[in-house]
This record gives sequence, structure tokens and C-alpha cells, in this order.
Amino acid sequence: MQSHIIFGAGLIGSFLGGVLTSLNFNTKLVCRPRIKQKLTKGLILSDYLKNRIEIKSLGFLDDENLASNTNKESFCDFLWITVKCTGIDQASQDISPLVGPDTIILCCQNGLGSDQVIKQHYPNNIVLRVMVPFNVAEPRDGHLHRGSEGTLCIETTDQSLNPINSLVQQINTPIMPVAQSAEMESLLWAKLQLNLGNSVNALADIPVKSMLEQREYRLVISMLMKELLLVTTGLNIKLPKLTALPAKYVPVILSLPNFLFNLVANKMLAIDPSVRTSMWWDLSQGKKTEIDYLNGAILNTAAKLKIACPANENIIKIIKEIEKTNRSKNRKGISGKLLLQEIKNKH
Repeated sequence: MQSHIIFGAGLIGSFLGGVLTSLNFNTKLVCRPRIKQKLTKGLILSDYLKNRIEIKSLGFLDDENLASNTNKESFCDFLWITVKCTGIDQASQDISPLVGPDTIILCCQNGLGSDQVIKQHYPNNIVLRVMVPFNVAEPRDGHLHRGSEGTLCIETTDQSLNPINSLVQQINTPIMPVAQSAEMESLLWAKLQLNLGNSVNALADIPVKSMLEQREYRLVISMLMKELLLVTTGLNIKLPKLTALPAKYVPVILSLPNFLFNLVANKMLAIDPSVRTSMWWDLSQGKKTEIDYLNGAILNTAAKLKIACPANENIIKIIKEIEKTNRSKNRKGISGKLLLQEIKNKH
């Protein structure tokens, strides 16, 4: 039986672990004690399409015991790394006891570049990128809810084609659609375009659905996306279609007046009203965000191409100011009107 370990299981990782467990794979979660405590009585998985799965019990590995564990039985067939980009350096060291010579490592981070850290540490293993396009919310302890559309996609290479093809066929389910692709670079840029709402959501301090219902917030996201499209054009990357609309039309739709947006963007608004982004969570908890791997990745590439991206540059400054001054814990959300002004005028 295939063995799977989910390292750094939070909302996404625990949802993934729950799906694998429900499919009777040998699955273990490595997570923080508070996460484990929430899941000790089992897990309910649900989604916005009314799918529902109940798992009576989950398997766990205690991360504090990993460093002293030299038993080859701890090696797994598939190691899913679901920590945030900000934790990838530490994770690259902590996963060592779990990585055998045949372990396939799957990097599930947002943004661009974090997989390179894992490849440097494990040059003899297959290391693949995974795109996770959907949001997961936690209505209550022991219940995880996929609140938006999207198909989890696993990278394939010539070396990994057979095992990944088999894996995808086995784990593709209605509650977690799964596919594979050899064009992961373009997919991740397309996902990054959608992730540009993360920073806006973190600053707005409201659910994603409520944010999208307000044109000023949408205009900010549109500005960020238009700059990304300039960069991908400079890279000669054609973005695949991840939503109902082609990538180049998304910022146009976001810019529409509210009454028109509500008419043509039903699928954009077909998300759970409680869903917020991971960056909102990090900022609200006073943690370092993934801004450098998202908007920062655009700036770094744009600099090489000599393309100006002032909107992305400005929103990075705002996020980093909040991180630096620790204003996150007592802050109030920024209105769409004020955020739009700041993005346009900040130097």
C-alpha cells in the first residue's frame, strides 16, 4: 500500500490528508499539537458543491520525535510539504528522517521558487510542484470545508510520469479534483495571478466574497494582475485557463461597475461567504506573510525584464510596514477607497 505523509498539515494539508485517509491510503499527518488536538476525534470534509466525507480517525507523526528517528520504516512513498513558503527552509531540514531514496517529494506552496530549496537539499529525489487553487475554511474544530472551485494539479516530468499518472487516477475525487501537467511553470504563474487577491484580502480584513463585491478592492486586484500579465508576456508565457475566463480578461471583469460585475461574474462569487485567504490569517496573527513569494516574485522577474510594477511594489510596502510595526493584532481593515488611493499614490 502506498504511504503518504503530509508535512506541516494546516487547513490545506489536513484536508488533503483527510481525502487520502478516506481512500484507504496509509496516511500520516505531521502538524502542530493544536492542530492534532482538533482532529483527534476524526474529521468531516465538505465543499461548496455539497460533497461530504466523514473520517473516524487520522494517523499522526509527532514532529518532535522526527529528528531522533533513523528507522527506515519512517520513509514514505509520497511526502507532501504543505508548510507556507516562509517555513520551507526549516522544513527542508525537518523532513530528512522521512525521505528515503525512492520518496517523491511534492511541494504545495503558493507563489514561485520555494521548491528550489527542497531540490538543493534532496538532489537525488524526485521533487515536484503542486498547484492548490482552492481555499479551505474551518467552520469548527474537526470540520474542513473547501469553499471554492479548482483542481489540484501535480507536476509531471519524464522521470515521474508513471507514478504520478497512477497517483492522480487513484486520488481524483469529487471533493478534491486532481489532475497532472507537464506545464507547471505556466500553471503557477496563472495561479499566482489568482493569488494576487491574497494581499488585498489581508488588508481589507473581510471575507473574500465580501471583498469581491466592492469595486474599489477589485480595482486594486485588477491593477496587480495587469502588471503580472505584462511580466508573463515578457517571459513569453501563455497563461492557461484556471477559471471560467481566460487570464487576460479577469482584470477587465474585475474592473466592471458592481451591477455589471454581479451579472457576469457569478462563478467568481460562487465561494463560501466565510472564506478568507492564508495571507489574511498570517497578518491577523502577527506572522510573516508569503508576500515575497507572491507579489515579490513578480517584482523580481519584472526587474530582470526592466518592467515597472508600481502597484505590486506599493502593496508589498504596505504589508511589510504592518509586519514590521506589528500593527496586525490591533489593526482595522483598510477600506477599498483608501487602499486604492494608497496603491496609486504611495512612493
